[in-house]
This record gives sequence, C-alpha cells and structure tokens, in this order.
Amino acid sequence: MEAQNPMSTLFIFVIFGLIFYFMIYRPQAKRNKEHKKLMSELAKGTEVLTAGGLIGKITKVTEGSDSIVIALNDTTEITINRNYIVSVLPKGSLKSL
Repeated sequence: MEAQNPMSTLFIFVIFGLIFYFMIYRPQAKRNKEHKKLMSELAKGTEVLTAGGLIGKITKVTEGSDSIVIALNDTTEITINRNYIVSVLPKGSLKSL
C-alpha cells in the first residue's frame, strides 16, 4: 500500500471546511443578523407573530428589558420575552382575522 500524500489530506480538510462554512455557518449567521434587525425594529403598535402562534399588537416596549407586552384582543394582554417574536405582520392583519 502506498502512503497518502499530506497535501491531499490537507486539501480534503479544506474542502470540508468550505462545505461547513457555506452550508452551516453562513446561513445561521444570516438568520441571526435578520433576527437582531427584527428585534431592533419592534415598537408600540406593531403587529407580531410569536413562536407559540399567538398574534397580537405590541402595547409596551421597555428598552432596558427583554420583555414586551402584547395585546391579543381588547381585554387580554400578555408579557413575553422579545426573543419569542418570530415575525412582524403587515398593518391590518389583526382586523382581517
């Protein structure tokens, strides 16, 4: 049997590193960046969807805190961690439900 060339082993590691970067690390970093942008844009009156499937309108945002208050309807308000906001809905989404 012939010994493997060290350069070919290094080449294989480089290929695996590139695959890891483009298929795992880069998409995850992009999602994290988009989520941070979403969190910075949260404001009172914004209609949002939570990770639990609740749809409501933000009624209170405290800058130093991680929690926000969401009104589900006219009488029900809940306090959740702002990281559980999945997406911002277009204006008027609550009226159409």
